[in-house]
Amino acid sequence: MTTEELIALSDKNIMETYRRIPIVLVKGSGAKVWDSDGKEYLDFVAGIAVCSLGHSNFKVVEAIKKQVEILTHVSNLYYIEQQIGLATLLVENSFADKVFFCNSGAEANEAAIKLARKYAYEKTGGDRYEIITMIDSFHGRTLATITATGQEKFQKGFAPLPGGFKYVPFNDLSALEYAITEKTCGIMLEPIQAEGGIRIPDNDYLRGVRKICNDNDLLLMLDEVQVGMGRTGSLFAYENYGIEPDIMTLAKAMGNGFPVGAMLATDRVAAAFVPGSHASTFGGNPLGMAAGLAVMEVLLKEGVLENCKKTGSYLLEKLNELKKPHSIIKEVRGKGLIIGMELSVEGEDIVKKCMDKGVLINCTCGNILRFVPPLIVTAEDVDMVVNVLDEVMGD
Repeated sequence: MTTEELIALSDKNIMETYRRIPIVLVKGSGAKVWDSDGKEYLDFVAGIAVCSLGHSNFKVVEAIKKQVEILTHVSNLYYIEQQIGLATLLVENSFADKVFFCNSGAEANEAAIKLARKYAYEKTGGDRYEIITMIDSFHGRTLATITATGQEKFQKGFAPLPGGFKYVPFNDLSALEYAITEKTCGIMLEPIQAEGGIRIPDNDYLRGVRKICNDNDLLLMLDEVQVGMGRTGSLFAYENYGIEPDIMTLAKAMGNGFPVGAMLATDRVAAAFVPGSHASTFGGNPLGMAAGLAVMEVLLKEGVLENCKKTGSYLLEKLNELKKPHSIIKEVRGKGLIIGMELSVEGEDIVKKCMDKGVLINCTCGNILRFVPPLIVTAEDVDMVVNVLDEVMGD
């Protein structure tokens, strides 16, 4: 089929839940992808921070191929060797004592919400159930997680929404303290707001949130679905701020494209989940866990985190240099390889022009260009992206 025929068939048969860019991507290798017409692109979207090790990473591909020939799925009614292996690696390299596996970020956050409420119920008999989240946050697309999401545009049309959530401004400790009541059981936030515009907190903000949680006997729940798994240059984003959460959620890059999610917690909190409290049919199956194990091993052993820091700093520097010749750039901000460029104009046209020149970037919040490439990108890749941006902004 031609590209036009494929797009027409998609429009006919698939629900319009995405505003799709009119290309059909059919192949990927490293930081590059190719469309159905054979055109090559440098991919600085990476499935929105998913393919952190690059497309078709050899070790992940080999792990999946090997596992699919042995055992793809069994129920969590039984012990699963690969699940035990990945859980052990996550626990050994994080604050956590226990892991729950699922398939996506929304599922991980749903599990975190349930765990926080169950923990509070066990302690107080149901008097504390409210979770405070941040304005401009994003936590998923289920009813509970869009309610946790502090953006009305994601909630519109889905009322009545579940109760038990309230919102405060991100990076505002005073507003957070003021919002706490006798009903509050936890505070849920992203260490860096991703869909909300790549918003970086002050250096002492997360330490302040941790202290507020300690002082008020609240759970600190960190959504690291987009910013975890090496994206900031540390394995987990919380490590950059000198604190530890009680609950953390992961997904996106965990399987480098294979659907894997996880909710991690301390023993104290995890004890609230007992058999029957929560479950996921496909969560933690052998195939997904094989992918996740391969990803963790590459992240931990092959210099990916160091490259993320180094190349991320270079990208931030080069994007900032574009501010002088291009007055439409208001601010460039980020950490590691999650970087946002805030514009004084809408960003959609710039995204399209970059695509025409063989570079894929993304726009969030209407006017913020988002750069979340594979963590293996090079300085040469950065130079290409920056040169293309310079060209299209000068048109």
